[in-house]
Amino acid sequence: MDQNSTIDSTSHTQKKYVTHRRTVEVTSPFNRLYYYKKHGLQLPDIEPETSFTANIMPPSSYVNNNDRAVNVIGKFTHLSSNKVKHVIPAIQWTPEGRRLIVATYNGELSLWNGFSFNFESLMQAHDSAVTTMKYSHAGDWMVSGDADGIIKIWQPNFNMVKELDSAHTESIRDIAFSNNDSKFVSCSDDNILKIWNFSNGKEERVLSGHHWDVKSCDWHPTMGLIASASKDNLVKLWDPRAGNCISTILNFKHTVLRTRFQPTKGNLLGAISKDKSLRIFDIRYGLKELMVVRDEIDYMDLLWSPINESMVTVGSYDGSIKHFDLLQDTEEPIHTIPFAHDKCITSMAYNPMGNILASASKDRTIRFWTRARPHDPNAFDDPSYNDQKINGWYFGINNNINAVREKSEFGAAPPTLDGNTPAPSGYSGTSSTSSYNRVPNNNYRNDNNSNNNNRRITGSPEKKQPPASGSLPGLNSSLPGLN
Repeated sequence: MDQNSTIDSTSHTQKKYVTHRRTVEVTSPFNRLYYYKKHGLQLPDIEPETSFTANIMPPSSYVNNNDRAVNVIGKFTHLSSNKVKHVIPAIQWTPEGRRLIVATYNGELSLWNGFSFNFESLMQAHDSAVTTMKYSHAGDWMVSGDADGIIKIWQPNFNMVKELDSAHTESIRDIAFSNNDSKFVSCSDDNILKIWNFSNGKEERVLSGHHWDVKSCDWHPTMGLIASASKDNLVKLWDPRAGNCISTILNFKHTVLRTRFQPTKGNLLGAISKDKSLRIFDIRYGLKELMVVRDEIDYMDLLWSPINESMVTVGSYDGSIKHFDLLQDTEEPIHTIPFAHDKCITSMAYNPMGNILASASKDRTIRFWTRARPHDPNAFDDPSYNDQKINGWYFGINNNINAVREKSEFGAAPPTLDGNTPAPSGYSGTSSTSSYNRVPNNNYRNDNNSNNNNRRITGSPEKKQPPASGSLPGLNSSLPGLN
């Protein structure tokens, strides 16, 4: 009996707590959308209450002016990093959106599950840093380029079928497919762009006209038109058939880092530059400048939303992510994640369905972002917004899926194994980290009375009033834009 009791007590002391990883489920919203469309029912409204989470439809359902704010992605979901950490220059979703491909400076490609964010596989793809990757529109092929000027063509199962050795003499910066996937264009630091015939891998045209490194290129989604951005402060539009430059944009005062056509209709052209400006042009009216936004921090990456045709996402040098919408505001972002990354953002990619945003940075991590729930009390009160990384809790958030956490005077309290969430002990409110108090309004914008980064800074964290008796802690504010 004594021995059995000893065994029982030992088993109790060695009890393991199983924590579930966050999973983004996509089948349920599509099933509900199919049901509503099949029976001719109107889509349900979303109210600022937790039970309305089930009514959230896929992003393609919200393209009107009234409810497009639902598609603004601002909720931190998961942080992923390889065991051997390298700077990540490029990321790309697979065409079906099930996996995220991550390229590193040592030439490796790693695959991550797009729903549960688990690591899946790792392969050595290039001998040098993989600088860019791009899938064809049909999703049948992927083309990658590296720092040695080599281009490789891959099948969906990552079987390499062709290598274009010495495609460029310098590092390849960007690749873009034509609308019918018969050709693709590449740009490099050797000052030129090249158009390739995809069927035989032969070089067809050389587009020369830039006087310095060509940093970005993009092919119009419906027309024969190529846009390129260079270190010579110019954005050029090319005719791929004749190989001639048909127009040049002279509005920038520094290196143009990225230029992208609007993916849905192609009527707009966005570009960011090291002169700390974002500019949107309308190619239908002689490249008329529709929007100019200047900031105090360099913009590093530009990405159009695949669903909302007027929404553009920008990654900054300080690690922040900003969402702009031409239909709501042409002077400042409609939503900002001030501490999305710890260092400069290098690449971003939207899931093809538009419900997940993946971002990579020089902090050697990949972070996944989703749409916030209708009444998530922690949607805008986590380290991505208040920079309160308490006792490494920020890196353990992926292993606890509690939707509601106790709030302390320093923000959301770190979770514990027993389910209780006390306020952090030993944390001083007079630390060098300032607290950021956001005052949201109905169009998804934070308070910006003090600077252009949409943040109001105070010297120390403010005391928060305790919740009323009988109420659930933290449920005292509604999700902005959904009321």
